[in-house]
Amino acid sequence: MNLVRRWLIKAVLFVLLPLALMAVGWTWFSLHYVYSEGERAGYVQKFSLKGWLCKTREGELSMINYPGAAPETFRFTVRNGSVAKQIDAAVGKRVALHYEQHIGIPSSCFAETQYFVVGLRTID
Repeated sequence: MNLVRRWLIKAVLFVLLPLALMAVGWTWFSLHYVYSEGERAGYVQKFSLKGWLCKTREGELSMINYPGAAPETFRFTVRNGSVAKQIDAAVGKRVALHYEQHIGIPSSCFAETQYFVVGLRTID
């Protein structure tokens, strides 16, 4: 019985613990490494708090390319509370959203999209 217990402890320490550390490391890396960044302009048409357990702020920006063209929708996530308040105030107005793209986020608990809005400016 003692041999089985030692084997289980070694299995946890040498297999499961490194796997858990790798998962935590990948999550941290994917949330902090910026793959690309840029701006998109349009009208914020939807912004809401979503999720069953993990609540995230998700939105949609309607981008109008040129007259007569169908609008393209840019889906985004906001993690900063002050930026979320600015977007709430700008719903329906023309804005430019500055975003950062994070690739490989392991769960929708952190965000439903790869695009995290980090700032905005209103366009007159």
